[in-house]
Amino acid sequence: MSGLRQSGGISGFCKRKESKYDSFGAGHSSTSISAAQGMSVAKSMLNKRRNNCIAVIGDGAITGGMAYEAMNSAGYLRSRMIVVLNDNGQVSLPTGTPSAGGTVPASQLSTYTSNLLVSKPFQDFRSFAKSFNKLLPEEIQGLNKRIDEYARGIVSGGTLFEELGFYYVGPVDGHDLENMVPILEKLRDSPDDKPVLLHLKTIKGYGYPPAEEASDKMHGVAKFNLGTGAQIKPKAGNPSMTSIFANSLIDCATEDRAIVGITAAMPGGTGMDIFGRRFPKRTYDVGIAEQHAVTMAAGMACEGLKPFCCIYSTFMQRGYDQVVHDVAIQNLPVRMILDRAGLVGNDGPTHHGCYDLAYMGCIPNLTIMAPSDEIELKNMVSTCAAFDEGPTVLRYPRGTGYGADKLQSLFGYELEGGEIPAKGEVLPIGKGRIVRPAGGFSKNQINTRGKERKDRVAILSLGTRLHESLKAANEIEEQDDKLGVTVADARFMKPLDVDLIRELVDDHSVLITVEEGSIGGFGDHVLHFITLDGLMDDGDLKFRPMVLPDVLFEAATQTEQYEQAGLNAQHIKGTILRLTKRVNVPVLEEA
Repeated sequence: MSGLRQSGGISGFCKRKESKYDSFGAGHSSTSISAAQGMSVAKSMLNKRRNNCIAVIGDGAITGGMAYEAMNSAGYLRSRMIVVLNDNGQVSLPTGTPSAGGTVPASQLSTYTSNLLVSKPFQDFRSFAKSFNKLLPEEIQGLNKRIDEYARGIVSGGTLFEELGFYYVGPVDGHDLENMVPILEKLRDSPDDKPVLLHLKTIKGYGYPPAEEASDKMHGVAKFNLGTGAQIKPKAGNPSMTSIFANSLIDCATEDRAIVGITAAMPGGTGMDIFGRRFPKRTYDVGIAEQHAVTMAAGMACEGLKPFCCIYSTFMQRGYDQVVHDVAIQNLPVRMILDRAGLVGNDGPTHHGCYDLAYMGCIPNLTIMAPSDEIELKNMVSTCAAFDEGPTVLRYPRGTGYGADKLQSLFGYELEGGEIPAKGEVLPIGKGRIVRPAGGFSKNQINTRGKERKDRVAILSLGTRLHESLKAANEIEEQDDKLGVTVADARFMKPLDVDLIRELVDDHSVLITVEEGSIGGFGDHVLHFITLDGLMDDGDLKFRPMVLPDVLFEAATQTEQYEQAGLNAQHIKGTILRLTKRVNVPVLEEA
């Protein structure tokens, strides 16, 4: 456990290759019932001797539609399986964020099971055993017995699950092991094939007071003091990008009553908790239901609202068909805000936002943008709010802003009073910018670099890697007095700023694109354009896309992952030196 969620350590989620007890990988939610059903069917078809498949699902995960699809299927297929519903009242992270539904858990099912707990005391083994004969195959249920069972369901709340074909057991105190273990053993040893749902009531963090008192804050933890529960974190510095987004959206919503926010059970991670405290009636937490969130946003857009659908990049994968069918084809002005775009650190491969540029970039009608810093993030929130001609995608990373000092010294901003602007500006759609001309930012110094085109290099960055691109440019020019390095910020992947690309190609012999995304993203779009535009036909342009390599990045710090990915300043610098023949590249010879 000493290496948990660290480089070379074990994952924070189930992972089949780590342990034989991790029967199925996890990371996203609502999948356990489907996986257990598949295993149950396979065991039956292969005549395996033991078929005890157990799916554990939380009251948050069961809000996802996939869970109901699986229960619907399990009931009519009579798949032998036990579903354990862990009901702890923690549907969202955090639960209780002010929203249009109040401060209760974002789930009517949670209300249903809460009423169940009030209407019926915990079921103990003795009372369970009395009704257990319903699972025995020789028992034939008469009409009167079925009426009695239905009446029991009305009182106890089990009818919902029983109508889906499950035998409902519960509620059971999930912390009373002396009672729960024999119930599990009896269910395990039942010869019947009917699926069972065992409803457990638990307390998140039970037995550890700091966790019980701050369940959302200890959902995923850094190192912490065992006695107090205090997490050992770096001192707070610049604001997080998530909070910058949320406060920028509040600024826009203050002036535009049509703006609403939607989240899929992640108000804390997307900034919707901040927005919800300011505009509770304009905040919608739909539970772990990304498909529903996207289509609901599309419906809102139909009626004239300006929905900001705020979902982690990795979780938006679950709503992909809705993005295509319900948003893009109808060209509805839904604002899709993808937090955690790029590498996310210790959550590992299930949570990286590596693929959105590739999977969104191939869809017509989308406008896709990525900020390089906190000022650009503010600008792009304002741009999304003002753009009504079609759907927009704004991806931004996990992490903090750079602060005014670095924005001025490295990025070249001229900030009035040395302060970051309070509000963003609307950007022209599809227009990038040259951030750093060859020779740097000095206005009085005459640039003597790159007198010949072969000594001029252009870096075209999209999003987060602009910081590293600027560092690389500075280091290259300090090292070589002939090379001139221009750094540009694309801002938009769709539409591309083709005028900027043509300008960079005309003036430079080397063009390097840099992005924090997978193969098939921004660099491929640029390459596609310059080849179709004939900009490489004369053979005098060297082009290199720098992207995340085609591997899965395991848990580590973001810094370690950028190093593994080859997307730091030293890697950009190395690419420039190789392409300008400042270093010799060894040739691999055949053995």
